[in-house]
Amino acid sequence: MKITVLDGYPLNPGDLSWEYLQKYGDVAIYERTAVAEIAERAAGAAVVLTNKVPLGAEVMEQLPDLKYIGVLATGYNIIDIAYAKQRGIVVTNVPGYSTQSVAQLTFALLLELCHHVQRHSDSVADGKWSRSPDFSFWDYPLIELAGKTIGIVGLGDIGKQVADIATAFGMQIIGHSRTETDQSHRSNFRWAGLDELLEQSDVVSLHCPLTPQTQGLINTNTLAKMKATAFLLNTSRGPLVDESDLAAALNTDKLAGAGVDVLAVEPPPAGSPLFSAKNCLVTPHIAWATHEARSRLMGTVDENLGAYLAGNPINVVNP
Repeated sequence: MKITVLDGYPLNPGDLSWEYLQKYGDVAIYERTAVAEIAERAAGAAVVLTNKVPLGAEVMEQLPDLKYIGVLATGYNIIDIAYAKQRGIVVTNVPGYSTQSVAQLTFALLLELCHHVQRHSDSVADGKWSRSPDFSFWDYPLIELAGKTIGIVGLGDIGKQVADIATAFGMQIIGHSRTETDQSHRSNFRWAGLDELLEQSDVVSLHCPLTPQTQGLINTNTLAKMKATAFLLNTSRGPLVDESDLAAALNTDKLAGAGVDVLAVEPPPAGSPLFSAKNCLVTPHIAWATHEARSRLMGTVDENLGAYLAGNPINVVNP
């Protein structure tokens, strides 16, 4: 059996091993694959593994041997699910592998907005502390999280983990989600509609999936509902936010700051409006990419493929 990995480099730039795949068949691993190269590289493959290389109907039509697609991520919008189901091609994903890592980066962004750690460290390196007449100085406002309210949009596994960390910081929590699960164990939590969450929160953190209903969720109208002193965080999906609208809100002091790990187009074009926006942190989609999270992802890819070949597929997204 031939197995083709279309874009293995983001998951494994060399610090992990693909050796486990060899027990299943002949493996061809490509660091990156352009759409025009898919048909040739995956020709004869029964199994194709992809992270972000799209597999639409037009491509799958050229792969008559294809039986299984393993998405090397949680999101699977790169796959034409309807066509795959019609063809009887099983598609699996990897849920839950990055929960702790994404929640951690969410707070890394928030804490940087609160304390400007890098900027203050740079100031020290530039000699400003040595020249200071006082034992302490700061160039930017310093903010304590205790007693502040965080609004979490999307209370799945990651949203719940963010709520746990927010609780440890002494924050109050407002949640908004498609399904209001039992959160009675949290004395600092309440559910609310989106408008109320935006109006009442000091921090708004996005952890919802990208759907037609959530695309552009954060725009001029919804940003206008937020406090001018509030922060916006997005470690979920880039298209949840209208980037031009967010940049405008930051540059006109209608919002105090933002931290985003995802953008609508990745990699982004030069000159993205958020690159020059005031008090805006942009990281290059790294929340998922800790060694620990990628190792868990690899483990689940192994389990998914093994279960499929044993006739008991798991994590199927097109049953």
